[in-house]
Amino acid sequence: MSTVDDMDRRSIGVLASGHALVDVCQGAIPALLPFLIARRGYSYSEATALILVMTFSSSLLQPLFGLITDRRSISWLLPGGILVGGLGIAAVGAVSSFPLTLVAVAVSGLGVGAYHPEGARNANYVAGTKRRATAMSLYAVGGNAGFALGPVVVTALVLSLGLGGLVWFALPMTAGALLLARELPRIDALRLQTIAAAADRGDKRGRDRWLPFSGIAAVAGFRSATYFALQAFVPVFLITEMGTTEGVGNAALTVLLVAGAIGTLVGGRVADRVGIRPVLTVSLGVVVPLILALLEVTEAVAFPLLAAIGFFLVGTFSISVVLGQEYLPNRIGVASGVTLGAAIGFGGLVAWLLGLLADQSSLTTVMIVIAVLPLPGFLISLALPDDNESAQPIEEPA
Repeated sequence: MSTVDDMDRRSIGVLASGHALVDVCQGAIPALLPFLIARRGYSYSEATALILVMTFSSSLLQPLFGLITDRRSISWLLPGGILVGGLGIAAVGAVSSFPLTLVAVAVSGLGVGAYHPEGARNANYVAGTKRRATAMSLYAVGGNAGFALGPVVVTALVLSLGLGGLVWFALPMTAGALLLARELPRIDALRLQTIAAAADRGDKRGRDRWLPFSGIAAVAGFRSATYFALQAFVPVFLITEMGTTEGVGNAALTVLLVAGAIGTLVGGRVADRVGIRPVLTVSLGVVVPLILALLEVTEAVAFPLLAAIGFFLVGTFSISVVLGQEYLPNRIGVASGVTLGAAIGFGGLVAWLLGLLADQSSLTTVMIVIAVLPLPGFLISLALPDDNESAQPIEEPA
């Protein structure tokens, strides 16, 4: 094992891989919308309600899971979350009615919600003391990869086997859960080693600063609203307004998410060098004109434009989690649950509301609204304090 000052790459890799698996479930839902609209006759509001259910069921319980894990580590939530998340998506292919589809998506969301706070909390422990933003970016890029793989997996299964082919979704998820369960003893040992070493050095936690934390939580909310709205409407916009096929629409979504994974890695490394807040502010400011430009370009230009949007927008995910953990050094699980979970829930709500707007107006109107969504987060980020304190957890909850 590495020393507590060094990032343990194996553990970060395991946690990132699990993060990828649970976020494949989240990435699967937006990719399913064009198929469900075309093959089951769902309206825009019904289809985006699935995103609302996924994000709410996965996010509302995340702060609660974070509060619990701040008091007592529950490592089995990691493989358990992967398993439940995969079974829920598989059930979407096994049912036919809209209410049962909502239930299946909600079950998947519960698994996703169980994984995230415990995963981010353990990523903090195995990150070492010098490269926390980099370590969290590696953990987060697993989630980005999962979101990007979701459309690929869904498109392949549905185009080849129909919606019923989603039942095969459960197979790799079960295998991944079993493999992660084998790594739990190592991750638990590293967490305890980090806590013991910090206690030996006499490290003290900083104070919790709730006002700055509320600011980064709001930034995360507006960023997530933009992110989930783009996921919901980019494929539909390309199909409806540009005349692309379902496959091309979902390919555009994959480009957005793959570029976001690259942005996450770059953003984490840059943040460790120049600071988190400057990276956050610049990224949110750049996104607004890029989304507006999407309304005026051709299909060929849309792909590189979506790549740029994904690079800057998704690249802020991991660094906002790190900043939230620094503002609440005594509540790392809660900080992770809010910046990951509650923010995602807000994003899902906004995506559903935009679905209602699309039913009453047009997709162009919706895209203009999406372009405006990052602005409040950009303005709030200007007022956030820099935080250079290295507040490390020093004791394991009883």
